[in-house]
Amino acid sequence: MTASAPTETAATANKPAAGAKLGLSTKLFYGFGTVAFGVKDQGFSSLLLIFYNQVVGLPAATVGAAIMVALIVDSILDPILGQVSDNWRSRWGRRHPFMYAAAIPAALSYILLWNPPQGPPGLQFAYLVVVAVVIRSFITMYEIPSSALAPELTQDYHERTRVFAFRQFFGWFGGVGMTILALQVFLRPSAEYPTGQLNPAGYHGYALCAAAVMLTAILVSAIGTHRHIPKLRVPPKRKVSLPQVFREMAATLAHPSFLMLIVAGLFNAMAQGLVLSLTLYLGTYFWQLSSGQIAALAASNFLSAILALMFAPPASKTLGKRNAARLMKALSIAFAVTPISLRLFGVFPGNGDPLLVPLLFVAGALSTATTIITSIMISSMMADVVESSELRTGRRSEGLFFSVSAFVAKVVSGVGIFISSAILALVAFPRGARPGQVAREVVDNLGLAYVIMVAALYGGAIVAISFYRITKAEHEAAVSELAERAKA
Repeated sequence: MTASAPTETAATANKPAAGAKLGLSTKLFYGFGTVAFGVKDQGFSSLLLIFYNQVVGLPAATVGAAIMVALIVDSILDPILGQVSDNWRSRWGRRHPFMYAAAIPAALSYILLWNPPQGPPGLQFAYLVVVAVVIRSFITMYEIPSSALAPELTQDYHERTRVFAFRQFFGWFGGVGMTILALQVFLRPSAEYPTGQLNPAGYHGYALCAAAVMLTAILVSAIGTHRHIPKLRVPPKRKVSLPQVFREMAATLAHPSFLMLIVAGLFNAMAQGLVLSLTLYLGTYFWQLSSGQIAALAASNFLSAILALMFAPPASKTLGKRNAARLMKALSIAFAVTPISLRLFGVFPGNGDPLLVPLLFVAGALSTATTIITSIMISSMMADVVESSELRTGRRSEGLFFSVSAFVAKVVSGVGIFISSAILALVAFPRGARPGQVAREVVDNLGLAYVIMVAALYGGAIVAISFYRITKAEHEAAVSELAERAKA
């Protein structure tokens, strides 16, 4: 865990985090890098299942299993990289060497993901697993150190919420923007493929464009935050045995409030994996929308990201992070399931009705906005755990905390995608299906299963968040005590 390092004094080793308030340019550069994660995440969640199932021709359960295996294998790297990043010493600090190293391999491997070889299903399954592991691993190499920068950049309770608001904004903006671009530009209908999202040729152009965007986002963010390296912490030189490393990790991760956030993240990630995997199916078959209409609904997420950026900080100030997170998650459930529930009861506009798309647009925008605000609150609460843990253990472990959070999100979002494929199998959803040709009972069962699972998973997240205990006053007391220790 050692690279060439500058000479260090005790004062440097215990250097406090940067000042409380950050300039707008820092927030913009820091947040912009999350575009890469958003592009990858939306691609995996919204397009990958339908591409490999309906275009390549693999069974939905096989695709879901491949994605889940890839996520589990990749996620094993998260805590390792978090621990390495926390203890890395170099002229470019703890985080930036990994961020720079991830850029080109992440872009190249994303192109490969959407260009599978011709061959038997077993070969295509193995290809999907291997390439998915590679792309996710290199995104992790950027994302974990980048996430860990936020608690280092500022210790201010509310400023952290603003920082993560920018991070979530760009993540959603990048992911949604690339999805809309894919549907409107690359996956356009043709005479042979009247349903654009089933057009195989469009995915090749999408892959090249998405890879270029990911490369640019990572490099811009790394270069834009590079000037802050001298103000960031330098870990002390230590030689520790492997058993000691694991003991320290266990002691750090046993923090009660952190564990509650992990449980909440577990439910959220499963729900998000489920929602994003089935959204395109619901749009195509339940609502029978065209690719242009689906793109228009996806555009509602731009509004969602803006609303979240605007309202997350005041919600945090007014309600506190925990209460704001619980309220927003409850609202997200209501907005997410109401349209489908009303349709199942026969009181929602029918397919083709002029009111259908506007109503779905509004519900989708509000559901996603409240979901994003919840994620902002959870990330900001996670950052506040850093100082609380440091009081207990004497170690700053930003990378470890955020890497374990990412580990859980990856594993269980893979479970969410697997649940999606299992639901498709359970309702006997046909392969190669065309909109309007699937039995109404099958489509209704898909909608009902979606409503039940979303409500149950998001409800579990609300319960877990309720047990988080770090308040603004407790956080500020921890920061003050750590400052006194540093002076001593």
